[in-house]
Amino acid sequence: MSVAKSNDAVKVHYTGKLSTGEVFDSSLEREPIEFTIGAGMMIKGFDDAVNGMAVNEKKTINITPEDAYGPVRPELMQQVPKEQLPADMAPEVGQTLVAQGQDGRETHVVVAQVEEAHIIVDANHPLAGKDLVFDIELVEIATA
Repeated sequence: MSVAKSNDAVKVHYTGKLSTGEVFDSSLEREPIEFTIGAGMMIKGFDDAVNGMAVNEKKTINITPEDAYGPVRPELMQQVPKEQLPADMAPEVGQTLVAQGQDGRETHVVVAQVEEAHIIVDANHPLAGKDLVFDIELVEIATA
């Protein structure tokens, strides 16, 4: 029986949950995801877990923030004066905005806090700082 190894293209079904059990994503209602093990396409903990799995094998893994989306980085939280926002905008906590950096690149940020004179936006990945749980099933291996 062959097992998945580095540089193999694989297809995987998964359900991703927070440590509270709340599901944040799942491939079960769509096609399995396809990626190459070790190519940096997936978070490290997920990549490592699939390495060594056999086709049709299922497992549940726990991934710490260090092997997922990293810790919450305070430097990615920024205060924005309300006068810099469009006049007709009424920002709300949880709202996603598109910010343009000094280099012209666009970044998605989330409104984390709304104060009278400013808002605080968060550019961290929504899953940063969180412990994640994945149910994984290896569907197919296409060796490199």
